[in-house]
Amino acid sequence: MAIKVPGKRYGKRLSRSKVFGDGGHGKKQIFADLLITPLVDMFVIIVLFLIANFSATGEVLMMTKDVQLPEASHVTEIDLAPVVMVSWRADGTGEVSINSKKLGSITDLTRDEYLNIPALEEELRTMKKQYEDLHAMANDKENPFKGDVNIQAHKEVQFKIIKRVMYSCASAGYGNINFAVLNKGSGGPPAEGGATAATGTP
Repeated sequence: MAIKVPGKRYGKRLSRSKVFGDGGHGKKQIFADLLITPLVDMFVIIVLFLIANFSATGEVLMMTKDVQLPEASHVTEIDLAPVVMVSWRADGTGEVSINSKKLGSITDLTRDEYLNIPALEEELRTMKKQYEDLHAMANDKENPFKGDVNIQAHKEVQFKIIKRVMYSCASAGYGNINFAVLNKGSGGPPAEGGATAATGTP
């Protein structure tokens, strides 16, 4: 047994330090303090991300400069449903899209002699199947498929194009067709957020 020089004795914790002890390295601490602030920041970012995604997917209509809605009176509020947008520009060009997904230009989609628009009808059939499969898996019989669809078209779009859009919606199983309009019932200029869906009286 080694003989130690008499003198001041340190505790177990200080005896292993470099300054007060024998110069050896102490054991590493097994448990570390939990940093609460970064954890709270991470959860806040996740919540904001989910809210932003919900707001983006939950919008009934998307107002753009290429779609100027017609005005109407005696209208009803619009419900959440797939939105078929038909834009129009001064040069006679435009696009057909559904839920912000562009299907192609009006010129290309209406070039054939078909009465329907195949790309639009196929997309609507896919959305209908997804809806039915999802509710079948959830055994939800209280919310059957109603066939609601909203058409948001520029007021200068030719009727023959609107007719093909309507035919495509009906062929895909969407028989309840609503049109997005601006409510002019108050008599003043319609606000951009005053979009409603109905067959209003001009």
